[in-house]
Amino acid sequence: MRAVAYDIPLPVDDDQALFDCERETPVAAGRDLLVEVRAVSVNPVDIKIRAAARPQGGPRVLGWDAAGVVVAVGPDVQWFKPGDSVYYAGAVDRPGSNAEYQLVDERIVAHKPSTLDFSQAAAMPLTAITAWEALHERLAVHRPVVGAGSSLLIIGGAGGVGSMAIQLARQTPGLLVTATASRPESVEWCRQLGAHHVLDHSKPLADQIEAMKIDPPAYVFSTTHTGEHMRDIARLIAPQGRCCLIDDPSSLDVMPLKRKSVSLHWEYIFTRSLHQTADMANQREILTKVAAMVDDGLIGTTLKETLQPINAVNLRQAHAKLETDRMIGKIVVAGWG
Repeated sequence: MRAVAYDIPLPVDDDQALFDCERETPVAAGRDLLVEVRAVSVNPVDIKIRAAARPQGGPRVLGWDAAGVVVAVGPDVQWFKPGDSVYYAGAVDRPGSNAEYQLVDERIVAHKPSTLDFSQAAAMPLTAITAWEALHERLAVHRPVVGAGSSLLIIGGAGGVGSMAIQLARQTPGLLVTATASRPESVEWCRQLGAHHVLDHSKPLADQIEAMKIDPPAYVFSTTHTGEHMRDIARLIAPQGRCCLIDDPSSLDVMPLKRKSVSLHWEYIFTRSLHQTADMANQREILTKVAAMVDDGLIGTTLKETLQPINAVNLRQAHAKLETDRMIGKIVVAGWG
């Protein structure tokens, strides 16, 4: 089968940063599905791993967002059959989706939204699961913070995760959703997705919250540059509030949170699959709920650009766009040509 891999961490403009190769088509066993990949999306995790270190055991296939068709199932599979159209975010410790065929555990897979094509669906899984787990499992936005209003601040609202978080948060009745963005086009994107207010994260956030005369946010979801914003977060968040982050700050001073008894939560989408947790199938349930919301017209895909076909040239281009740190929504690479 055709695939795209990396071997040595190289700048994305090097033609060997990602390269086309041939791999043996895997065989489904246990609870695995063998999926014929139709479209993939690029996420920051792809870039971080590609730039981190040389993979052990030879070249590695990256990619975690995918949509495709099930072509075979392992003997223990319960919920899928060949011919099913599916979407998923995969597992960080297994070969990725940048290949014609991929094995993925059925517990982290769901049927594709019927109203979306494969490219539109491939833009959603990783960001939807991340946003859902952050909002409903880490921040628990459905559970009030005593003495605080029902208000959420999303730092980095125009990125992939932020774009999904805005939409999902708007499905929580009574929750005031404030996002941040710094360019006219990203501000407009956040408003289109449903943010009640949009702040400029290139300026002090606490000052802007105070000037708006709204309740201090009970919940803060930081998707980017958390280290730079932590003191501002501590100043603006409500006492006993909850803060969740997903990025990788080189250092993080959390002491400013102490005086307000703020709880700090990490969200990492791959925790369940890495540790084979007892609730691993929750991710299938999340994606199933998201698909239903899409088909009911409550939320939409965050796809902004599609490249064709799936090959090393287009994946390098997608990585380069993401490395600018100015992406709005998601970029997808689709089809094998």
